[in-house]
Amino acid sequence: MTRSSRRWAALAVIALAQFMVIMDTSIIGVALPQIQGDVGFSPDSLSWVFNAYVIAFGGLLLLGGRLTDLFGARRLFITGWAVLAAASLVAGLAGSPGVEIAARAGQGVGAALIAPAALTLLMMLFGSDPKELTKAFAIYGAAAPAGGTAGVFLGGVLTEWASWPWIFYINIPIALGVVVASASLMPTAPARRGSVDLLGAASATAGLALTVFGIVRAPQAGWGSQVTLFSIAGGVALLVAFVAIQASRRQPLMRLAILRTPNLAAANLAQLLLGAAWIPMWFFLNLYLQQVLGYGAFASGAALLPMTVTIMVLMVAVAPRLIARLGPKAPAVAGMILLSAGMLLLSFIRSDGNFVVDVLPASLIAAAGMSLAFIPTLGTAISAARPEEGGLASGIVNTAYQVGSALGLAVMTAIATTNGADQLGKLPSLTDGYSAAFLGAAAVAAIGALVATALLRTARPAQAPADETQDQQALAA
Repeated sequence: MTRSSRRWAALAVIALAQFMVIMDTSIIGVALPQIQGDVGFSPDSLSWVFNAYVIAFGGLLLLGGRLTDLFGARRLFITGWAVLAAASLVAGLAGSPGVEIAARAGQGVGAALIAPAALTLLMMLFGSDPKELTKAFAIYGAAAPAGGTAGVFLGGVLTEWASWPWIFYINIPIALGVVVASASLMPTAPARRGSVDLLGAASATAGLALTVFGIVRAPQAGWGSQVTLFSIAGGVALLVAFVAIQASRRQPLMRLAILRTPNLAAANLAQLLLGAAWIPMWFFLNLYLQQVLGYGAFASGAALLPMTVTIMVLMVAVAPRLIARLGPKAPAVAGMILLSAGMLLLSFIRSDGNFVVDVLPASLIAAAGMSLAFIPTLGTAISAARPEEGGLASGIVNTAYQVGSALGLAVMTAIATTNGADQLGKLPSLTDGYSAAFLGAAAVAAIGALVATALLRTARPAQAPADETQDQQALAA
C-alpha cells in the first residue's frame, strides 16, 4: 500500500470512529422500552441510559485531549476502542439499572479518548495540505450525522430482529478490527512529559452532570424547587471551579490562554450552539415520527435517510468548495441561517400531518444548514491552535459540541415537557410540545448565526493550490 492510499485508509478508520461514537448516542433510543422492562428501570431513571453516555463523553473530552498530547494520539485511539469494547460487553450483559448506567458511562469514557485522538490523527495525516485537509474534514464531518441516523435505523433493526443487547455487542467486533488496523495505519508521535489534571476533569464532568440533571428534572420537580435550584447552582459552581482550577495549574487540562487564539473561541462557541440546536431537532423529530405519525422503529430510521444523504453529499461535495472560495465564515453563517429556517418550518408540524408535507422539506433545509455550518466551524476551531496543542484543540471542540448537545437537549426537553410532550397518547399535546422544542432549537441556531457573523474573522484559506488558482484566474478572465 502506497503512502497516499495508507493515509486515506487511515481516514476511513478515523471517520468510522466519528460514526461510532455518535451512533452510540442514538442507537439506544428505539430499545429503551425493552431495556426498561428487562433491566428494571423506573420511568424517571430511564433517561440516564442516554445521559450517562453523553455526560461522560462531553465531560471527559478535555482529559482525552490532554492525554492525547501527553501519550500520543495512536496510543489513546487504540486504548479508547478497547475501553469502548469492554464497556459495551458489560452494557449488553447488565442485569440492573446501576450496572447499565455505569456501563454506558464507560462507553462515554472510551468515546472521550477516541474522539480527540481521532481528530489529532487526522491533522497529523492531512494538516500539511489545506486542500486535502478540507476534504478530510468533510468526510469526517459527514460521518457524524450518518452515525446519528444509522443508530436510529440500526437500533430498530437489531431490537426488532435480534434483541436489545446487540445494540451494544455490535461495537465489539468493530472495535477489535479498528485496533488491529490502527497498529499499521496510524502515525506515531513521541510522548511528552507532563501531569494530568484529574481534579479538573472531575469538576467538569460533575458540573455538567448536575446541570443537566437539574434542567431535565425541572418540569417534574418545579423550576423553583430545592432539587432544581441546588442541582443547577451546584453544577454551575463546579464548572466555575473547573475554570479556577485551570487558571491555577501549571499544566491544566485546558490552557485558558488558548481561547485568546484568533477565531478559536468563536468557532467553539459556534460548535456549541450548533450541537445545542441540531441534537434536539434530531431527537424530537424521531419522537414525532414514532409517537405522532405512528411510524415503527424501522420506518422512522428510513424516514431520516433523505436528511442523512443530503448532509453527506453536501459535506463532501459542496462545503469544501465553498470554503475554498469564500473562506469559513460565509458558509458557517449561511448554514446556521438555513438550519434555523428548517427548524422554524418544523415548528408548524400537525398532529394529523404527514411525512411529505410536515417533515421532508423542513428536514432537508435543516440538513443543508448543518452541512454548511459544521465543517468550517470545526476546521477553524482545530486549525487555529498550535500544532503541539492539537489534542487540546480537538478535545475543546468536541467538548463544545457535546456540552452544547447535552445542555440543548436538556433545555428543549424541559420546554417540550412544559408544553405537553409528557402526555403520551394525546397527539395534539405531544405535537405542541415537539413544536415548542423545534422553535426553541431554531432560536438557538439563529443565535449561532449572529455569533458567527459577529465573531468569526473573515479569513480566506491560507493559499489555494496552483490548479485552483489557475481555475479562478480563468474564470476572472
